Amino acid sequence: MASKALAVIVGVGPGTGASIARRFAQSYNVVVLARNPDNYSPVVQEITSNGGQAVGISTDVSNSNSVNAAFDQIEKQFPGSPLAAAIFNTGGGAVRKPFLELTEDDFSNALNSQAKGGFNFAKRALPLLLKAKDSSAHPPTLIFTGATASVRGSANFAAFAATKFALRALAQSLAREFGPQGIHVSHAIIDGVIDIPRTKAWVFEHEDAKLSPDAIADSYWHLHTQPRTTFAFELDLRPYVEKW
Repeated sequence: MASKALAVIVGVGPGTGASIARRFAQSYNVVVLARNPDNYSPVVQEITSNGGQAVGISTDVSNSNSVNAAFDQIEKQFPGSPLAAAIFNTGGGAVRKPFLELTEDDFSNALNSQAKGGFNFAKRALPLLLKAKDSSAHPPTLIFTGATASVRGSANFAAFAATKFALRALAQSLAREFGPQGIHVSHAIIDGVIDIPRTKAWVFEHEDAKLSPDAIADSYWHLHTQPRTTFAFELDLRPYVEKW
């Protein structure tokens, strides 16, 4: 009997990452990665209590040794399980400062969490996605979470915009290289405030002016299930009242 396929999600907290993990856990075993176990433990417990299988691994994606150790553990814990989907959803690097107050460490930390983190994650995920081409129900998928800053630099967001631009460029390059090999690489621009615990108290004119993390997760599942004849590289997701 074939081993159940896997989805690996990096950047899992109480918001979008948890929603993505829940959605993909409906079909796959799920591995969730984050630096702080407190961020992923609740969703791991929720998925397992509902009959699914989820494992959390403390991982710093800016450190290649940490990423390699996480994937080594995944391959040891789930031998023979094909990697159906890999999702890069880290939220680090969103420093907001006037440029002249921005430090070199601020800039480097932003680049490390997003651009370097995306590089490290893709380096380990892509060989497994290629290996899974013939056994996955859907095309093996690599999704990167972007932001408004992926396509527009704004005042006080120089570090975040620079690294989100870099992450988008990485995703685009990988899509052009690995798409012809049957791997679906996508980039999602999340444009707006997401309705997560940290933003619950934020009040807007319209009560549904925030992005639903569950709806974002559904959109990621839609990307994953697209056939090879219809790969979308990029989705823009925003509330209906968001100005853009």
